[in-house]
Amino acid sequence: MTPVSPPNSPAVHRVVALIQSPQPTFPLACASEVFSDHSPAVPVRYAFETCTPRPGPVSTRAGFDLLVEAGLEALEHADTVLVPGWQQPRDGDVPPAVVAAVSQAHARGARIVSLCSGAFVLAAAGLLDGRRAATHWAEAAELAARFPRVRVDPAVLYVDHGDVATSAGSAAAVDLCLHLVSSDFGSAYALRIARHLVMPPHREGCQLQYAELPTSGPVADSLAPLLDWLTDNLDQPVSLADMAARTGVSGRTLTRRFTDQLGISPGRWLMDRRIAATRALLEETDLPVEAIAHRVGLSSAVNLRRRFHEALRTTPGAYRRAFRAGQAKQPETEQAYAHR
Repeated sequence: MTPVSPPNSPAVHRVVALIQSPQPTFPLACASEVFSDHSPAVPVRYAFETCTPRPGPVSTRAGFDLLVEAGLEALEHADTVLVPGWQQPRDGDVPPAVVAAVSQAHARGARIVSLCSGAFVLAAAGLLDGRRAATHWAEAAELAARFPRVRVDPAVLYVDHGDVATSAGSAAAVDLCLHLVSSDFGSAYALRIARHLVMPPHREGCQLQYAELPTSGPVADSLAPLLDWLTDNLDQPVSLADMAARTGVSGRTLTRRFTDQLGISPGRWLMDRRIAATRALLEETDLPVEAIAHRVGLSSAVNLRRRFHEALRTTPGAYRRAFRAGQAKQPETEQAYAHR
């Protein structure tokens, strides 16, 4: 086996994961897979360890415990402090000792990285004030409400500011970790790790592709017939005046009803349905984009691509390559990366 560098070698980048009960296991596993030892063919460039505010058994959301022997003092020698998910902010404030340890590590030059809900810890430490940040799309609203100075972006897979980086939920943790590897030691080294993990070093698009469409809740009887008609006639051009005429009210009254009952405008509701129909056709058919555009009432391929990119931050072609079951990988003629 190829000799490895000792953990205290200057060439080794020390990554310390700060975990807390109940620890989400997936983001921690993602980080450990990227930053731990790999095959003998992959040189050792990282040393990965864990710490916790109270050393000892740390419960996980998977039902088993992790034995973590290092406390917060481990952050004092970390090159990167990693927070792989964090349950505590949902139930209360981040402990002051954790905020202090993370802030001190950042002040001395350590890179601070959060995966998924770990962004709550970085926000509590003030490291995201005035900055764009990512977290799981389902937690973006809560992060924004708790920390209004943070510019939460619910679409991107990750955001890297150099000294601070945040990722979206679950598998986006791997995207950010591989990006950091590329920044630290080059894209060739990151590609070797990605191959070892049997995954691409880069994913197209953004997490809006994976998020559920906004739900409108129960639909009042006054709107139900109109919504049913719109759903059955997506291929037809429909204006606000057309919708108002079908319901026998003014455009202003109809807009008020949509806002009161569904929380969005009539135009926004209709566009969401058109995008949902586009997603389904891209996933389940071989129809060209031009044909899909006419089926969902977006008039042309150009218009569909523009609307689709506004909604999901990716292109129809990239979306189809990612989500079409059994489709062979095609040459990349369209690319949309959300880590900008």
